[in-house]
Amino acid sequence: MTIAQLKAFLAALDLGSFTAAAVELDSAQASVSELVARLERELGVKLFARGGRRLTPTDAALALRAHAEQAVSAIDNGLETVRALHALEGGTCTFGVLRNAAYYDLSDLVERFHAQYPKVKVRLVGLNSALVAESIAAGEIEAGLVVLPVEESGLRITPLFRDEVLYASAHRRPADGPVTTSEVSSAKLVLYDAYAAWNDPTRRQLLARARLEGLTIEPAIEVEHVETAISLVATGAADTIVSRTIAESPSFPPGVAVTPFADPIYDTIALVQRDGAYLSPATRRLAQLAQQMLMARVGDHAGRSPA
Repeated sequence: MTIAQLKAFLAALDLGSFTAAAVELDSAQASVSELVARLERELGVKLFARGGRRLTPTDAALALRAHAEQAVSAIDNGLETVRALHALEGGTCTFGVLRNAAYYDLSDLVERFHAQYPKVKVRLVGLNSALVAESIAAGEIEAGLVVLPVEESGLRITPLFRDEVLYASAHRRPADGPVTTSEVSSAKLVLYDAYAAWNDPTRRQLLARARLEGLTIEPAIEVEHVETAISLVATGAADTIVSRTIAESPSFPPGVAVTPFADPIYDTIALVQRDGAYLSPATRRLAQLAQQMLMARVGDHAGRSPA
């Protein structure tokens, strides 16, 4: 039993003749008649009593009608849904963004996307990169932007953009020279992303450097948001680390100085999706828009570069 057979049957049932059904379906009368005949042979029953000017439906035809309508409707609705998705006239996209997305001019990502595709529902998740990667690997989010490294396996990772990590302090000056890992190990630190802790990609790089030198890093204060950490640094309470993009933002306190590391550290921002997974057209377009907006930051400073 095929959808073509069911459509021919329903058209003949509604219009009362194979000729009228053929016109409705933009087909030949013989083709419609043969489709219905094949359906009758497969079912082992007569659906119409032939003869006279109109087809007369049998009890079997009347019993089949509701099921045939449901089957054809389900297929038509499915096709319409797929077409709507590809035309970005419906559906839902899920996308993970950097916790500090606003510093990368991504704060209006949803606004710009929604202005172009108002019928698409958007679920934008802003978490630490380690958690975004975990959610993508688990299939909870289709794709996202993360800072590398992330540990999740089974991910397709496309590096986009390197952003230098700097040491931020209210009392240390750049004239004091580049910051060493030993100096960081002995400093009083406030570190953000408290929930992710040492799973945070930037923190992991710093910790790996320290371990290579037989050192440890223990923050005196841990907070969730970078803005809170920077505020504490501005009071002289502790030092922290920030990306160059954050350090060059208009809201960065003028009394806080930033200094490069002696052995430079970089946040590498990447587009991530599950390996082998199909991205919905809406999520694919949102990812393209996010990438375009992010890459507009590249090239305006020596501390930022394509990955």
